[in-house]
Order: sequence, then C-alpha cells, then structure tokens
Amino acid sequence: MPTVLETLAYKPTELTFGTSGLRGLVTDMTDLECYINTAGFLAFLQHSEGLQRGATVYVGGDLRDSTPRILRVVTQAVVDAGFEAVYCGLIPTPTLAYYALQKQSPCIMVTGSHIPADRNGIKFYKSAGEVLKDDEQPIFAAVKEARERLYGQVMDSSAFTAQGTLQSAMELPVATTEAASMFLERYRQVFAADTFAGRKIVLYQHSAVGRDMLADILESLGATVVPVGRSDTFIPIDSENVTPDDQAYFHKLASEHSDAFAIVSTDGDSDRPFVVDAHGVFHRGDVLGAVVADWLQVDFAAYPVSASDAVDNYLREQNVPVQHTKIGSPYVVKAMQAAVAQGKQRVGGWEVNGGFLLGCNIALGGGKLQALPTRDAFLPILGTLVAALQKQLSISELFAQLPQRYTQAGLIDNFPSEVSVHIVQHFSEDSPESHTELGKYFSPEHGFGAISRIDATDGVRIFFSNGDIAHLRPSGNAPQLRIYSVSSSQERADEVVAMAIAEPDGIFRSIERSVAK
Repeated sequence: MPTVLETLAYKPTELTFGTSGLRGLVTDMTDLECYINTAGFLAFLQHSEGLQRGATVYVGGDLRDSTPRILRVVTQAVVDAGFEAVYCGLIPTPTLAYYALQKQSPCIMVTGSHIPADRNGIKFYKSAGEVLKDDEQPIFAAVKEARERLYGQVMDSSAFTAQGTLQSAMELPVATTEAASMFLERYRQVFAADTFAGRKIVLYQHSAVGRDMLADILESLGATVVPVGRSDTFIPIDSENVTPDDQAYFHKLASEHSDAFAIVSTDGDSDRPFVVDAHGVFHRGDVLGAVVADWLQVDFAAYPVSASDAVDNYLREQNVPVQHTKIGSPYVVKAMQAAVAQGKQRVGGWEVNGGFLLGCNIALGGGKLQALPTRDAFLPILGTLVAALQKQLSISELFAQLPQRYTQAGLIDNFPSEVSVHIVQHFSEDSPESHTELGKYFSPEHGFGAISRIDATDGVRIFFSNGDIAHLRPSGNAPQLRIYSVSSSQERADEVVAMAIAEPDGIFRSIERSVAK
C-alpha cells in the first residue's frame, strides 16, 4: 500500500526557524506541514518538560487571511496529541504569551508578524516562555520523528489528502476573552485612570491584531483616541523597514492632527511598536528601548549589537550595565535570564524593532508590572508617552535628550540566502585584508572614511573613521539582505541604506556579483 509521502502530489518544503519562530510561504505551509511541526513541538514538550497528556495548550493568531486555516490545523494537532486546546482568539503575540505564562502552560501563536501576506509563521512558547536557540535542535529532532511517522502512514488510513490537506479539520471553538482581559489588566494596575487625560493620540490601526486592544487601554487611561487607517486587507508594516511611503503617511497624519500628542501603531501581531511624534517623525525601536529603560530605571539592559551607538552612550551616562546580543529575542531573553540569576532586580531588554522584554516583576506606579520576557509593543508605547508627560516634554523633545545619532534600516529582496551567508563568512574577520576588500564597496567615493573595525557578533557590522556604521545581516527567514546604518545626520544614514540596496548596481549587488565569480 502506498504511503503518504509516496502519494503526495507536490514536493513538500520543510519549515525552518528564523530569528524567532517558524516562517514560510503560505503555499509551503500546507496542513500536513503545520500539523507535523505542531506534533513535533508537543512531543518535545513531553520529553523536555514532562508535559502530561490532558494538559492545556493555548492557541491564538493574527489577522492574515491564511491564519484561520492554520489555526484549525494546529488546534487539531493539539487535540490529536491528547492535550486540551484553548483558543484565545485573534490577539497579539505578547497577549497570548503573557496569558500562557501566567497559567504556566505552553502556547502556539500563528503569525507571520510583519512579513508580507503571502507568508505566515508559527511561534512556539514553552510553559516557561520563549523557545530559545538551544531548544531548536531538539525540536527539529522531534519534528523529524513526527514527519517520518506521518509520511510513513498508509495513505488510505491517513487524515490527509494527496495535496497535504486535512480531510476533516475541527472548527475553532469560541474564543476565551480572558487572555485579552488579563493582558490589559497588566497595565491598568500600574497606570492611573487619568494618565493621558486631555491628550489626543492618533492610532494607526491598519491590520494590526492588537488595534482594538491598544485603543481600549489608551482610552481607559484617559486618552482621546482617534483611530485611522483601519484595513481589512493585511498590511505588512515593519518597524525595521519604515518606507518612504510610511514616512509620508506619518507626516500626513501629523499635519491633519496637529493637536495630537503622538501617533502610535504596531506591526501585524502587535509585538513591535511605532511611536511617531507630533511632527510626523518615527522614532526607531533601539532608542525607544533606551527611553523606556530609563523610565523603568532598569539595572541591566540587553539588546542586539545592531542598535545605534546612541543607545550605548545614553545608557552609559545613566550607569546602566548593558550587554549586546545577537539579533533575535531568544538571545535577549537568555541574556536577561543570566542577569536575573546574578541578582539584578530591574531587568529589561529590547530589539531594534522596538519590541520590549521585561525580565522580572518591577514595582511601578504603586503597583507591580509583571514580567513578560517576550517582545511587547504596548509597554514601550505607554512607557514612552508617560515618560514624556512626567518630564513635561513633547515626544520629540524627549528623544532630543538622547545623543544625536541617526539611524536607518532597509533590505534588498531576492538576494540568495547562500550568497548572504558567504558574504558574512568572508568578511567576518576583523583584519586588514577584510578592511581593504570591503573598502572597495564602502569607498571614499561613497562618502565613507577608512574602516576602523569589524564586529561579527551577528552579521558584519562595519565601523568607519568618519563615524558612519554599516551593518550587513542576512534575514533569518527570507531571501533578503538587511542593512542597518548609523551616522551623524539622518540624511547620511538614509543615504548609506539607499546606496546599499539600490538596484541594480548598488553596494549589495556589487558584492553579490563579486562573490558569485
């Protein structure tokens, strides 16, 4: 009798981990592939955590068109494995993570975060929080076993068709509202009900899954919220790739709402914040994290090496110990865990995308802000607005207090992953040879000074004698090469990114052609 693998009418593509979670094209995320990965993760939990059959697994998702189908498959896999699936609805990733953490249970979030609508993802959380990098190989091993078992089943007795579709997927149960309520209460217990009284806040809602919850918390704290730009079509807005169109829209909103205190938003799964001042200027996540860390009076901060050096300088002035990590929340979480173990009491971390992580409970506003060691967009938004009010400053004035370094980020699509990896390997050594070769592309003709050093903590971060910084890093889940720039002016930071990603003869394409020889 033919097996499932022998009968499949397509060549399956296996999902892989990006910087955080599984990601893939929707066409590759068949019912069978999503089921296999969920079954493998649950088997990993049984082995690593001793998760018992009958235990609860919480499930949620974002607003992508493909999410409901994948949610049904994930829920079916949970039930088939002998666990109780509790559906928490279409809610932010940090909301689901916080709820499951309070319940000391695992959870599974179906989201592609900020990436385009033709892609999606699955993010796993253990009972104790995020899946860390050390967990990935054991999970892959468990997924491999699940794959072999399901592929080896006789097709006639399989629950899947030759197209990899579940023949009969369960309907999603009615969603519990407790997760959202508990998440909002996390903030209500530390902020006064009149915190934003008399303040107008514009909320760019687009297709963010947390758009209504963010409006709810802002209004419950006294703000007059003006929702704009709500969309039924998924919009892949990315806080690490704010496009000229995004910037133009923010300036338009600021012009139309000149009396607004701030313009705020999140990405698709509401774990990355957008804070825009009254002039329409977007403030990037790394400096946003520094402002929030100062407001929280953290005694330890962890953030990726790709952050602006303005963050280092600012926190050094505050005598805050810092640790640079590789890019990705699992690395930040691990650094925070180590700090807590060493006795630090007010531990915070963030990513350049602005998602803020809290490593321990912190006394705040007469209450206690509960720990949430995963990316969250709500805390940095609320914290920044409150910090400005407490200092009697506008949002723009608040950020003007930081050392004035300017940043930009961008990416180039359809850049082969194997070429990106080769580039990083080739230039990872901080040597005169690497300086000389890279200097041919980042040349004086392009306005760069001599290369002073290279940091290969994550990607290739190049420091120039004129103060410019250019950081090359492959995407963790797509054929893209990213660049992060730091400079003494916004115009120069923008120029560095534009020169790198220009088509067809920019710096990145020139390096690609050289590497391909």
